[in-house]
Amino acid sequence: MKKAEKESIAIARHIHTFLRDYVPSQKSRSENTLKSYEYAISLYIGFLEDEKGIDPERLSCDCFSRDMIEEWLRWLDDTRGCSPETCNIRLASLRVFLKYLGGKEVSMLHISEAASGIQRRREKRRKVKGMSKDAVRALMAAPDTSTTTGRRDLALIVTLYSTAARIDEILSMKVGQLHLDARNPNVNIIGKGNKIRTLYLLPKAVAHLKGYLKEFHGAVPAPDTYVFYSRNAGPRGKMSQMAVSKRLKLHAETAHKSCVEVPRDFHAHQLRHAKSSHWLEDGMNIVQISLLLGHEQLQTTMAYLDITIEQKAKALATLEDENSRKAPKKWKDNKASLANFCGVKPIKR
Repeated sequence: MKKAEKESIAIARHIHTFLRDYVPSQKSRSENTLKSYEYAISLYIGFLEDEKGIDPERLSCDCFSRDMIEEWLRWLDDTRGCSPETCNIRLASLRVFLKYLGGKEVSMLHISEAASGIQRRREKRRKVKGMSKDAVRALMAAPDTSTTTGRRDLALIVTLYSTAARIDEILSMKVGQLHLDARNPNVNIIGKGNKIRTLYLLPKAVAHLKGYLKEFHGAVPAPDTYVFYSRNAGPRGKMSQMAVSKRLKLHAETAHKSCVEVPRDFHAHQLRHAKSSHWLEDGMNIVQISLLLGHEQLQTTMAYLDITIEQKAKALATLEDENSRKAPKKWKDNKASLANFCGVKPIKR
């Protein structure tokens, strides 16, 4: 292979400084945001190398033409199955780099201007199924805690939200699955396929559950009884989802009067959906959220999250590994692959 041309070396050098210096100092210090930029550029370089046969010697401004970028977006859609939202996130990251590149090399300014004219993908509008934190607080304030039924309902709502478990997982939960006096209070949830996952409980949920158990199960609850049981069948009879649905809709109607964000047609699954979104807002890694929800596929978890484009970029960034960001300067190695030459991670096909 011939020695890399001057233009290709300049582009590779600017990719390195953009990712290692410019983005952390000028755009964001968030690890997830940094990874989002790096992943977008890695995808583009991978496309050039694997789909277009571009090697380090042939890397040039022409590789960032409007036609090439639009072909890349079609590749993201058709080959990698990326959603319109994801394609728009990747395009936005690439545009930021091209603007940076144009600022450093006047001769390359035209590629940034051309890229700015590329149309964003049309995103599908989805009805938000989750709830804001204010809406959740309003719902928790709705049950009349001067009554035994109201106290039970509040304990159930708090448990559903705190664990983000499926309604059937909570209604199937037995006292023996709760470990409220452990050093780190937790509950063992039995999910789909009888898979067990441990969910840790915060003090508020522990307090509500302890008070509920004492009132509804007595001083020494039997470990094989249902935590939330049927009033007719007693502790050994499982409470029905229909009964829960009626109670939740009643409380949602009350909560809606003080917070319009609480939907009148509220159902239990919206608490699971809301908690997963709130975990993400609070900075939790998408992989951790997926494990807590009991999902086998990360894409299933993404479907639960009604979030902004910026938040989704951070979420997608967490799909990448946690390897060190210290990357050697590879553009002097004329034997490297295009990805290594540019100092980015190769993309798995």
